[in-house]
Amino acid sequence: MGQTWVETHPASAQTFAAADEAVTLEVDGETRRLSELCFNGPEETLNRTDVSQPALYTCAIAAYQGLLEEHGSVDLTAAAGLSLGEWTALHLAGSIGFIDGLRLVALRGRLMQAAAEASDGSMVALIGADETQAQEVCDEGSRGEVLVPANFNAPGQIVLSGAAAACARAVEVADRMGLRAKPLSVAGAFHSPLMEPAAEGLANALEGLDIAAPSVPVWSNVTGRPHDENDTDSIKTRLVQQLTSPVRWSQCCASMVETLNGPDADDTPLAWCELAPGSVLRGLFRRVDRAVKVKTHDKPEQNHVEAEPSNPTAE
Repeated sequence: MGQTWVETHPASAQTFAAADEAVTLEVDGETRRLSELCFNGPEETLNRTDVSQPALYTCAIAAYQGLLEEHGSVDLTAAAGLSLGEWTALHLAGSIGFIDGLRLVALRGRLMQAAAEASDGSMVALIGADETQAQEVCDEGSRGEVLVPANFNAPGQIVLSGAAAACARAVEVADRMGLRAKPLSVAGAFHSPLMEPAAEGLANALEGLDIAAPSVPVWSNVTGRPHDENDTDSIKTRLVQQLTSPVRWSQCCASMVETLNGPDADDTPLAWCELAPGSVLRGLFRRVDRAVKVKTHDKPEQNHVEAEPSNPTAE
């Protein structure tokens, strides 16, 4: 994860080196370097939310720095990211410094991991459902427990989040409604009210952070619209709300297309790029608007072979 960028681009290597200096990760009582976990795993450790969040953030920014090195400059027009990726987008737009962002992202991961361990939560992917149907499943399956839509990933792909028992009932309800439902192997009920302790901790940490106005529009997961560049306090608020609110990624993508390709846009062709790792967002964007061709940068161009995008169900 990110290793090819580091091996071929000094700027990417410098990004990982700075990350290793700024944060250390505690895994099973041992201190581990972020780069070591990204390059060598093991996968089950890397998939832990307290590890994966700083890893994803660092890997994406290392890829971006590598692209800058390859092309000399990048004319950034807009930025967006799914869940944790919104922090990456804000960094690319100049709102948050790399190290400040990394330390907060690492804290975010620890807070979410702790909230997950403190509650018996889970998530379920609904395939083929719209928002109304997803809410119907939640209303019928909750029975007084937490069960909410958590990720609007793409048309026909919605993830529910909440108490484990409620998620189990959601599978049964979805089956009766003729919908496909798939329980997900996740640490907890992300983007649901069960993450409230994590939201409170993140809000406290963000009080001391200076956020600059983004240099380009950055889309908010909470609203599905661009952040208000004239109100940086509202950016902090949205980042906190994101932990307990649904991620409206499908709406973000549709809004970006409407804004950037709309009647007020100029005629300059746009390159839609997905930073490392993987090609998850390319697959989701294909479901939102097949006319938009997203190029993935999981690896440098000279080392990259395009693969079919995966079919993700959660963040």
